[in-house]
Amino acid sequence: METLRNGLDKIIEIFCIVLMAVMTTLVTWQVITRYVFNNPSAVTEQLCQYLFIWLVLFGAAYIFGRREHMQITFVRDKLPQKIGIICDILQEGIIFIFTFGVLVIGGYLSVIKQMVQFDAALRIPIGVVYAAIPISGVFILFYSILNIKKIINTIKRES
Repeated sequence: METLRNGLDKIIEIFCIVLMAVMTTLVTWQVITRYVFNNPSAVTEQLCQYLFIWLVLFGAAYIFGRREHMQITFVRDKLPQKIGIICDILQEGIIFIFTFGVLVIGGYLSVIKQMVQFDAALRIPIGVVYAAIPISGVFILFYSILNIKKIINTIKRES
């Protein structure tokens, strides 16, 4: 499973780097067309907005997988270690349930609904943009399962 995690991490890293490079190029082109040619490109502006959505959602999944997301650990740190570990498992479980319901199920339903609406500038279905929601949700679910497994393995090693 750790090999699978490392592979997924690497894929998401490369994907986010490519998205950032493409966005940088598009924004540079947007500035050139706006200020040099006095003819801004609506396509690059809209595409950057959509790529930014994908970058944020996939970056969030990546950060979640590394467990580097924001946590308020004040209460957990004051508890005994065993109860703190139970809190970690509970936290991961709540995130799993939320992600499954909101990102995966809700995101999928949104994608289906928005496939009939097209973007005016790019002529692509808006559902393609929304597809980042359930895809990143599936990644978060995968990472959540691995995080719970890692916490349980830590408990076993300490016992």
